[in-house]
Amino acid sequence: MTTRFLLLILVLLGCQAAPPFQFTGSKLKGVNLVAPPHQPDSTALAPVRKMGGEWVAIVPYGFCKKGDPHFFFSENRPKEKRNYGQWWGETPAGVAGTVRMARMQGLKTMLKPHVWMQGGSHLDLEFSNEADWKSFEHDYAQYVLYFAKVADSLHVDLYCITTELDRFAIARPAFWSSLIGQVKQIYHGKLTYAANWDRYEKIPFWKQLDYVGVDAYFPLSDDREPTVRQLVKGWKQHVKPLQAISAEYQKPILFTEFGYRSCDHTARRPWESDNDCRPNETAQTNAYSALLEAVWPQPWFAGGFAWKWFMESDVRHRERDQYSPQGKPAEALLTKVW
Repeated sequence: MTTRFLLLILVLLGCQAAPPFQFTGSKLKGVNLVAPPHQPDSTALAPVRKMGGEWVAIVPYGFCKKGDPHFFFSENRPKEKRNYGQWWGETPAGVAGTVRMARMQGLKTMLKPHVWMQGGSHLDLEFSNEADWKSFEHDYAQYVLYFAKVADSLHVDLYCITTELDRFAIARPAFWSSLIGQVKQIYHGKLTYAANWDRYEKIPFWKQLDYVGVDAYFPLSDDREPTVRQLVKGWKQHVKPLQAISAEYQKPILFTEFGYRSCDHTARRPWESDNDCRPNETAQTNAYSALLEAVWPQPWFAGGFAWKWFMESDVRHRERDQYSPQGKPAEALLTKVW
């Protein structure tokens, strides 16, 4: 056999597509909780179970300012300021209390740290010099590792190590690889990371995690009130890359967030929440229906968490940005399918 022939065989083998990934577990049917300002009634999560949900994501925020290489959360602040400006559901006591409430309803839990950046978008967090990077990384590692300890001590079912710090993740792969290794020494459950819909393919550390996590705000249609059929068609351009990355890493795809506002043009730029909203519950329901039809049955898909779900009984709080499906036809649809 000639050397040229051997090289040809190697090239052909290298060009073969990875085999499709098949997720064999139960699909996660969950909601992202909005941390309540005050401790709610112990039955606050009963409606999630009634809807057919089986998971809740608990989101303890940490805080920074654009350009400031320091990061703050409840446990690295001075003692007298630890809970200052922090809602009950974001504190360690609130996280533990929410986990207990979830267990009372037979719900599983994902702990999902999230950055709130003043003066900019956490998606584009970056620094211009190594000293600032190192300073921020020191603080941020404390945050992730602290909640890894919380997740392990509370036997949380899934730990999402961070939400949408994609520019940081891509720019500093060595930091993240080391941090994930440290997390695994502390937390002994499954791991994911929540990547933004337009950057998940560039995240460098999927091999170290159990799920490829995607915040699935994919644009689907520019129409004011697109039909389910139009929206299913809009999903086609996004399904193939998701399938490909699942096959590449042999990992399931988990939608760490998915959701649509009950507004006109809800599927045009689903990640936007600061523009005007002309109420349209039909558009929201159609968008949910299309996702459940086009994505949910895919063999590589592990399920997902709807954005978002309020624990307060006062319905007025749920309408702040229109994403919640609560009390709307979208909730009835989820109940029917789940």
